[in-house]
Amino acid sequence: MTHEHPLITARNQRTEWFLAARFGMFIHWGLYAIPARGEWVRSLEKISNEAYQPYFEQFNPTEYQPREWAKLAKAAGMRYAVLTAKHHDGFCLFDSQLTDYKSTNTPAGRDLVREYVAAFRAEGLQVGLYYSLLDWHHPDYPAFDDEYHPMRGNEAYRDQPRDFQRYLDYMHGQIAELLTNYGKIDIMWFDFSYGDLHGEAWRASELINKARSLQPDLIIDNRLAASGEGNNSFGTPNPEIYAGDFACPEQLIPPTGLVDQFGRSVPWEACITLNQHWGYSASDRDFKSSRQVVHGLIECVSKNGNLLLNVGPDAKGRIPAECQLILQEVGVWMAEHSESIYGCGRSQLEKPEWGRYTQHGSTIYAHIYERGIGPINFRGLNGKVKRARLIADNSEVKLELPWIAKDYAADLFLNWPSAQLPNQTATVVALELDEGPEARG
Repeated sequence: MTHEHPLITARNQRTEWFLAARFGMFIHWGLYAIPARGEWVRSLEKISNEAYQPYFEQFNPTEYQPREWAKLAKAAGMRYAVLTAKHHDGFCLFDSQLTDYKSTNTPAGRDLVREYVAAFRAEGLQVGLYYSLLDWHHPDYPAFDDEYHPMRGNEAYRDQPRDFQRYLDYMHGQIAELLTNYGKIDIMWFDFSYGDLHGEAWRASELINKARSLQPDLIIDNRLAASGEGNNSFGTPNPEIYAGDFACPEQLIPPTGLVDQFGRSVPWEACITLNQHWGYSASDRDFKSSRQVVHGLIECVSKNGNLLLNVGPDAKGRIPAECQLILQEVGVWMAEHSESIYGCGRSQLEKPEWGRYTQHGSTIYAHIYERGIGPINFRGLNGKVKRARLIADNSEVKLELPWIAKDYAADLFLNWPSAQLPNQTATVVALELDEGPEARG
């Protein structure tokens, strides 16, 4: 008899709410909203601290209304959010006592994290904070030899003295502030390990022990451990203490979901941008449609995963109008179909040709994307479905075995009465089984 590792047992308990929620909002926001060329602008354009300083002196998001952000997220069907408390440029949206490089010292004069936490809590959403392990502003973070630092390869930085342990003290101290000064925090989203900087290079065990002492129910991503974006020990039977509670593939929905060495599903979320950038980019108007977003969400759930969908507010503190419209449209679909998302997961049935299945207990949800021609086939379900209904209005859906389909006696067919689906984004039929097994996972 095998016994599950205590860290895995604890991880599975902590992530129960997370995996039921299924849909969250990622928010990338900071000084980089002013140059408006994405959150990596400092690195890509090799901008020094001095050249970046004017953005600090200009930062004044007079239209920042986090309650409106929270209402938008909630209306879209999102159940949690993650905000960049500090991104790679080192600028803090919170009133840290360990640095002057923070929002309270800009013209904004406000602790923007505190306002975010209060606003999202008030809307009943779970609250997460993103914290970059990198810091291009801190004097002790590696610069000349680092592969991402804006001053990489700059001769003026070759021999500058740097004390990385002093930076780690600073980093650990700021994380303690975030987990002490803002009430209950549900998610800590670290970003990211690379090269030799992973695991204990961050004093990760010490960091996790401190975080858990401050917030026992906190769930943490796997990027303290992972060099690059691999799972490292996360999906093994013996994870390190800092392996994390969930994996977070970026800009990718894993083809078959994520599983451990025994084929069992592990907690994960795909973090995806709405356009091509995380931070605000004034010229990037390549937005995904609401239909694409809904299909991505359904795909994640059908593979036992979550979708963390990103918005990048502008320098005034506004979520772009295009993002708002997309999320509002997603919310219209979710208002009628969230039953097939929340608390659901992978189905016992294989992916059909017309869409995807999700499942909760003995109810299978058929997400139909394409009407096709002729009856819609539910393979292998003849004699197994006691009731079928359209979840948008709970109206009965009649299933049958047409005379013309006598060679498919194991299947059921939905002979839709019209040439068009009632919902062009995704029509959802709930198939309540007589004795259906629980969803795999």
